[in-house]
Amino acid sequence: MQEAPIVTESASAVAGRQFRYYDFVMAAFVAILLLSNIIGAAKPAAVTISGEQWIFGAGILFFPLGYVIGDVLTEVYGYARARRVIWAGFAALLFMAFMSWVVVALPPAPGWEGQAAYESVFGQVWRIVIASITAFWAGEFVNSYVMARMKIWTGGKHLWSRTIGSTVVGQGVDSIIFYPLAFWGVWSQEQVISVMITNWLLKVGWEVVLTPLTYVVVGWLKRKEGVDIFDEGTNFSPFKTKV
Repeated sequence: MQEAPIVTESASAVAGRQFRYYDFVMAAFVAILLLSNIIGAAKPAAVTISGEQWIFGAGILFFPLGYVIGDVLTEVYGYARARRVIWAGFAALLFMAFMSWVVVALPPAPGWEGQAAYESVFGQVWRIVIASITAFWAGEFVNSYVMARMKIWTGGKHLWSRTIGSTVVGQGVDSIIFYPLAFWGVWSQEQVISVMITNWLLKVGWEVVLTPLTYVVVGWLKRKEGVDIFDEGTNFSPFKTKV
């Protein structure tokens, strides 16, 4: 079957259009967001490089994939549809936090010896939960906004500059919010700043490494959807609900 040619459109021109793969990209975004927080965030990992040990949260290996998919959403489907996905992820995180709290708080059945292990994985302190959700919300919206604006500034060229540039800013906002909110007064000031900068650099580095994959996915989706959306005249308020 021959693919339709890619047509350049403003976001308002395709406001009511249904896309073939949008729902799948949304599902992938929310799944990676939840799994990286559930599975990855609970375990600190350590690797030794040139005799020096580096300690990091295991989730950092997968969480940046959410930013890559966020870039794909904004680039292919526009800011308004990316906004809907960010809110879906935000709601999913809130429900995950609530469900974790309820399940951990329930008295264990007699004879079940897994409560302590369960609490260590799912019983995160509320300060960290609030910091994580707040940082995600702010960082993703900034990432999507910068991505959409840069697409207009660059005339749709140099995708790499938009994906990396938006991640530098978005992940910067995420890190600046999360680490002080979660660990200020718990860790030393030097530790907070050091870990914040290190993790920000690692996330940006991941974006750079995954840039070729981003090109492949963006190109494939644009060909399949037959449209290239520019956010000219878009209302960038994060609280607007309509596409």
